[in-house]
Formats: sequence, C-alpha cells, structure tokens
Amino acid sequence: MEKNYDAYTDYILEEAKLLLACDSPSGYNREVTDLLLSELKKAGVKAWRTVKGGVIADLESGDLCDAILLEAHCDTLGAMVHEIKPDGRLKLTNIGGMQPNNAEAENLHIITRDGRRYEGTCQLTDASVHVNGEYASTQRNWDTIEAVIDEDVKTAEDVKKLGIRPGDYVCFEPRTRITSSGYIKSRFLDDKLSAAILMGYAKYVKDEGIELKRRVYLHFTVYEEVGHGGSASCPDGVTEAWSVDMGCVGNGLCCTEHEVSIAAKDRGGPYNYELVTKLIELAEKNSLGYAVDIYPHYGSDVEATLRAGYDIRHALIGPGVYASHGYERSHRDAVKNTFLLIKAYMED
Repeated sequence: MEKNYDAYTDYILEEAKLLLACDSPSGYNREVTDLLLSELKKAGVKAWRTVKGGVIADLESGDLCDAILLEAHCDTLGAMVHEIKPDGRLKLTNIGGMQPNNAEAENLHIITRDGRRYEGTCQLTDASVHVNGEYASTQRNWDTIEAVIDEDVKTAEDVKKLGIRPGDYVCFEPRTRITSSGYIKSRFLDDKLSAAILMGYAKYVKDEGIELKRRVYLHFTVYEEVGHGGSASCPDGVTEAWSVDMGCVGNGLCCTEHEVSIAAKDRGGPYNYELVTKLIELAEKNSLGYAVDIYPHYGSDVEATLRAGYDIRHALIGPGVYASHGYERSHRDAVKNTFLLIKAYMED
C-alpha cells in the first residue's frame, strides 16, 4: 500500500507557523536562523550558519560530485524607520517589495538597536475618514503613510527617549491562520512556507533512512527579498540548484493554491529546459497536482546563484500562493504536492 505522507504535511505546517512567528525582514535574521538551527537539530539534520547569516543543511548521503542545492528564503518584506517626524509619527522606508497600500492599517512593532520592542500601526497620515475629506483620493506611498507608535508620544524628542532611531527595523504582523478546510493564510508565506517544506523533506530523509543517490544541500537564505540571497554559499560539487519558492496565482496563470508550480520562465529568463521537462514528467508520473507557468514580474534566489558565476542547472518550483506580497493564501494540497515532487525527483 502506498505510504500516506500527510504526517509530513502536518509537520511542515507546524514548522511554517513557527517560522512565520519570527520577525525576519531582510537582514534581520538571527531570530529565524536560530529557530532553523534548533529545529533541524531536533530532526537530526546537520546544519550551520553561513558568514552571510543564512543556514546550510547537509542531508549527508549521495554523490558529493553531483550535488543538488535546494534554496528557500526566510527573509520577508518589512520596513525601517526613515525619519522621526516632529509630531512623533514615523516615516518608513520599505525593505524589499513591501507595498504601502498593503501595509496600511496593519499592526507592527519597532525593534530598537538595544532590543526594545514597541507596538504600533501603519496608517495613512490624517487617517480619520470623518476628518480627512481626501482620504479616499490620497495616493498611498511611503510619503503618505506612517507608523503611529502605541506610546504617549507627541514630539520627536519623546520618541527618541524610547530609544527609537532611524534604521530601526519595523516588522508587520503576519496574522497566520490555518483553516479546517486546509487553507493557509498569512503574510510572508513567500517564502516561509517553502522553507518549511524543505525542513519537512529533510525530516523525511532522516526519519525514513533514505539513501540519496546525489548529495542534497538545503540553503535557507536571508536576503532574497533584496536580490542577493542565493549569491553565495553554494557548496562544492553542486551541479544543480532549485529555488523552492512560491508559485504565483492570478489572472492569466494556470497555477492554483492546490498545486505545485513549475516555472518555465520568469523575468530572469527561461529555466533549464531538461530539468523543467523532467519535473513535468515526474509530476505526471506520480499523479501530482501541478501547473507550468511564466512569471514576468518574478525573480528567484537561484538566479542570484547563477549571476554569482556558479556553473549549474537551475529550476524554480513551489506551492501556489495567492495575493503575493500581501495577505497571502495557499493550501495544504500545494504543500503536499511540492513535497512529493521533491521526493520523486530525488528518488528517481
């Protein structure tokens, strides 16, 4: 009888919740990488922190001279304090592709350099509809929205006394929920959901005593949202690298929130033809829910790896995610299909 892999899907979702609860805008990575190292150790997986701040895991079997690197990023969108305004409000600068109209009305907290945390909300300036007659017509941008601190502050000096300075990280609340129908809703499923899938695959290899034909490394990067996450730390012997990131769901695309996405091309150009073809064949052979799509507004970690000069074949797969860079949604079916495609390829 075919093995049921729902237990690994359950594990992945639990790990995703833990990852999503960690603040990790690009560059602020210690909290999430500490968690990764701890959870990988529990699963019996050898892992270490890179100089750059990410995490590499080694599944410790298979051919070292024809290795595979699976990349997923644990950094997220976010913001920094740009300016303390005279009235004690904060002007923000975005980290990565955080959109101001997606940040508006979200809860946040500010992390000072000495570790203090302050609650707040991201709001349009003069945010009361009953006061501001131009509320609806105001263009949302980083000059027209601001952080309102949940402290009794009226001046810039009041804010500075809290220890808040320009350059302090601003983290947005993820609002993670998993419904009884299997939907996963949260900010930052891009890409913590796929990072959890890699953790689930590593646990599967260790739990089941799988002997891999090729060495498999996992790279949990921390600068993908600003473009250079996968540009370093590719282990010796790697001939193939995949980004395991979200699949896009939207108009003109085939992927849904229930499928694994296999990208044929994104804004960086086409992915490796033979590798994409093999992934499609395996998805069909194993009766997986999958889609092949082209993403003109998408870039991935593995493209940074290529641009760094590594001589590798490359691919991009991941669970379908709707409302990317906003309040995102996927489904456990997409998680399972992505896990099973990785499994099928490594065991083919």
